[in-house]
Amino acid sequence: QVQLVESGGGMVQAGGSLRLSCEASGRTFPSAAMGWFRQAPGKEREFVSSISWNGGTTDYADSAKGRFTISRDNAKNTVYLQMDSLKAEDTAVYLCAVRWGTGTRYWEPAATPDQYVYWGQGTQVTVSS
Repeated sequence: QVQLVESGGGMVQAGGSLRLSCEASGRTFPSAAMGWFRQAPGKEREFVSSISWNGGTTDYADSAKGRFTISRDNAKNTVYLQMDSLKAEDTAVYLCAVRWGTGTRYWEPAATPDQYVYWGQGTQVTVSS
């Protein structure tokens, strides 16, 4: 059974930083793309960032560009999201996800939730102004 467990969320003042981690267990995903999304109360799930299977390609939402950095360590089956210069509007539950399928394909980033097959439960990020 595949599990994605996010960690690193918390409460921080505006301008501060947090580093989120997401560890996958149950199987390895060396060919999978990984993504971070967020969801605030009453709002739809929103794309934040995504990274290709080998870390060679990344994609960011406009709101994350220049402030957030996604990375991955395939040896640890873990993806990270370094978030700097946090703003109050970054407050949300942050979820990681796996974009993957059977076969020999190597997966690239994607920005829509329906492209992802496994999801974590999320970690709360609260930024106070």
